[in-house]
Amino acid sequence: MDFRLSEDQEALQGAVRAFCERRAALDAVGDRAKAPLDRGLWSELAELGVFALREPEARGGVGLGMAEAVLVFAELGRRLVPGPLAWSHLAAPLLPGAGSGERVVGGLDLVRAASDPLLVEYFDGLDALLVLRADGVFRLDPRALAARPIGTPLDPLTPVHHVERLPAGERLAGPEAAARLRAEGAALAAALQLGVAEATLELACDWAKRREQFGRPIGSFQALKHLMADMLVRKEEARCAVWAAGATLDDPSVGDAARAVAVAKAVAGGAALKNARACIQVHGGMGYTWEMPPHYFLKRAFVLENVFGPADEHCEALAERLVRP
Repeated sequence: MDFRLSEDQEALQGAVRAFCERRAALDAVGDRAKAPLDRGLWSELAELGVFALREPEARGGVGLGMAEAVLVFAELGRRLVPGPLAWSHLAAPLLPGAGSGERVVGGLDLVRAASDPLLVEYFDGLDALLVLRADGVFRLDPRALAARPIGTPLDPLTPVHHVERLPAGERLAGPEAAARLRAEGAALAAALQLGVAEATLELACDWAKRREQFGRPIGSFQALKHLMADMLVRKEEARCAVWAAGATLDDPSVGDAARAVAVAKAVAGGAALKNARACIQVHGGMGYTWEMPPHYFLKRAFVLENVFGPADEHCEALAERLVRP
């Protein structure tokens, strides 16, 4: 398997990065937190092909694969682009208007039974709600649900509503589709986590070059060099795991796709959380202030950790596959 990006993949990655730098700059992240779901930005993301990336060209899509999708989502994660990005991307082949951005689709992953409260992200802005259950994929109308907003969500860029009860909904696909969408969702979430790991390393290095103590940039101190070297290693490990998951989902003949996705979600999740914490540490007292971006990355890392299964769940799945005869 060749892990070098093709010219087309590099061009796609560069185009999405340039768009995010222009439309989702970090110095405006506080303003975006006041109204996270921007329909104008959503339409631009759709025009860029984010949601219909893997749809066939005959259906108005771009006709690419998961290898390209994880590249795109890593760039979105680097700049904390808000919205139910993964869910709308997954819904493109199932719900008309999702791929074109005309409909904003959120979702709930209920494949594994749990006693957790039903928390729906971006509820007020959703046109449809996709629910993954063990027996299939279902569509619900958010307007028919009773929900109350959580006053202070963990991530200011991810507003959350608590839904008391869910109706059965309209069945769109069977259990195989639900399992496939959950695996693809986990790969996309891992890509977003990779973006967090990359961005926090960049922020830490930039700050360490500019911030001075005792007449020297703090990046010249060996303790901080070690800290940022560890961040680099974690980021590279996550990148390899996420790219491998995308490539293996495109061509399962090259390896175990379920194992590749589990590895990506576990490794990228750890990299995002640890790098975000280290970034705050490099910034010192400034890292905890509301005006600085590092805390947004840590909060987003916590949210992504619990999307499409936490690291513990994926590590358990890996262990089961290792001991299975």
